[in-house]
Amino acid sequence: MQRPPLRQAKTIDNVFNSAYWHLSQQDFTINEIRSKLERKTDNQQWVDTVLARLIEGGYVKQDVDFAVRYCELAFSNEMGAGAIKRKLQQRGIAMNDIEHAIEQVVEAQQIDSYAMAAARLRNKYDHFEATSKEKVYAQMTTKGFSRAEIDHALAQHPQRDTLRSKLAIKADKADLSREIIKLFNKGKGKTLILQELKQRLIDVTDFEDTVYQLSLSDDIDFYQSCKNELTKKRYNLMDYKEKSKAHAYLSRKGFSSDEIKEAMVIEDE
Repeated sequence: MQRPPLRQAKTIDNVFNSAYWHLSQQDFTINEIRSKLERKTDNQQWVDTVLARLIEGGYVKQDVDFAVRYCELAFSNEMGAGAIKRKLQQRGIAMNDIEHAIEQVVEAQQIDSYAMAAARLRNKYDHFEATSKEKVYAQMTTKGFSRAEIDHALAQHPQRDTLRSKLAIKADKADLSREIIKLFNKGKGKTLILQELKQRLIDVTDFEDTVYQLSLSDDIDFYQSCKNELTKKRYNLMDYKEKSKAHAYLSRKGFSSDEIKEAMVIEDE
């Protein structure tokens, strides 16, 4: 729904009143108030006069002073320097002023960003049962902390050993038999399947026994699968170079030498 047009100021007092109303809601930078007043009137002289009076009376802070006050509040709320920089830049404050303000407040209040990151993490998480490592890093990064600060905070957390990656959490829920069959159906051999399962952090302690049981039940047959994969590529096995390429291809797919040898013998026939 479109907002109704702002009623234009008829006098400079209307401009003053608009400024005071906005400032009663929250603090604004000089550029932010200027932008709001320029929506209220096209009279640039009125805007400049009102701004000068507001600055002189302390109603609007110079950018450096605004940034210092913002930093004081942000640090007290356990916000990291990275988020402070982003938010002040979004509000039109120059980076030089932002960095000066951060430096001034850090020195004046003896702020330890590593200790602050550790405190925020402890306050946010009693444990890590309902989250993942990736989410923790994303949330802490959004709050302005660096990778080094987050690493330090995690190292200090009493439940640090329970924090797991999304991959590890997903791996815990995986059914080994189903995962083997899925990869088998994609034309992958035993060696490649084992490699991929390990990369996905799935427990492969019972891999050999599970493969054996699946073979007995005819759910998987790597010899037949190897033949099928070879047939798809249509290599000319009468040509030595083509045959070498076929062997390398099937080996990359994870098939054993015996499986490859039998597939090629069948193809020759």
